Amino acid sequence: MARIYNFSAGPAVLPEEVLKEAAEEMLDYRGTGMSVMEMSHRSKAYETILNEAEADIRELMNIPDNYKVLFLQGGASSQFAMIPMNLMKNRVADYIVTGQWAKKAFQEAKIYGTANKIASSEDKTFTYIPDCSDLPISENADYVYICENNTIYGTKFKTLPNTKGKPLVADVSSCFLSEPVDVTKYGLLYGGVQKNVGPAGVVIVIIREDLITEDTLPGTPTMFKYKIHADNGSLYNTPPAYGIYICGKVFKWLKKLGGLEAMKEINEKKAAVLYNFLDESKLFKGTVVKEDRSLMNVPFVTGNEELDAKFVKEAKAAGFENLKGHRTVGGMRASIYNAMPIEGVEKLVEFMKEFEKKNLK
Repeated sequence: MARIYNFSAGPAVLPEEVLKEAAEEMLDYRGTGMSVMEMSHRSKAYETILNEAEADIRELMNIPDNYKVLFLQGGASSQFAMIPMNLMKNRVADYIVTGQWAKKAFQEAKIYGTANKIASSEDKTFTYIPDCSDLPISENADYVYICENNTIYGTKFKTLPNTKGKPLVADVSSCFLSEPVDVTKYGLLYGGVQKNVGPAGVVIVIIREDLITEDTLPGTPTMFKYKIHADNGSLYNTPPAYGIYICGKVFKWLKKLGGLEAMKEINEKKAAVLYNFLDESKLFKGTVVKEDRSLMNVPFVTGNEELDAKFVKEAKAAGFENLKGHRTVGGMRASIYNAMPIEGVEKLVEFMKEFEKKNLK
């Protein structure tokens, strides 16, 4: 069977070039006579894979020397607990709730101290980003938390919140490596890689060194201490070795494309194809206010649930997979991450135009 156009929100499409290279190396990684899956994480060959992956992501994101890059496990959701356990010195943190994942992180933080919801867009089903220029930041807040790109709702912070000097903590899972980023504006940023960077099972944490301390909340498990992982170069325990290996290949693919500036241009062009059609369509419409639209996740509806279901079914038959929207939004959602080729979006729009002609009354 030929490859389909996979619009899944995650685990998501990976660059074909990367998959082919990994397939070639599956049985014998560069003359070692074994797969990376079988390799000791303490071996020289694997040490090179890990070191190159870190060097490449540092170069791509221009990560300063006073930030550590940690390759961890447990997905992004493990960070909902790990962050307060490590950073909540005063037992106070402020959360900006713009979607399901920020909401879950906020609920989790309540277990460890006082979590304040200082802004939210829940009143309009998370279809916009609230004004974060002058928020009631708590005087003794240890950090301010955001989910920068909201996978389910298709919104993105275009301007980071004014944290009034408090460290900004951001979940960047679904916009990771999609555009240049100024790492110095964050105390900590992290992402589960299964949306835009690699296979499920790895979470990358980029954290400023002054935030890595021995002083964690009582009862914090050893595996949940940033210092343990930083001091051991992400090798305190067996890491998700194969996942990191694929991430490393994706970093090299991005470098070959011209880095994050080039990737942003490609993503803007790609997103414009779909958004321009949605803005002109008489059947389909986007659900997000224009100024807060994500380049990565595009939710849209027809306004008729039966027609939405018909569209998803016919799209699947035509080779466009995973277009059903999240249950909290309904309708459809096209996730058009880095590895989705522009042809995929163009062909989807062609299909949508045909569907509109046949179904517009």
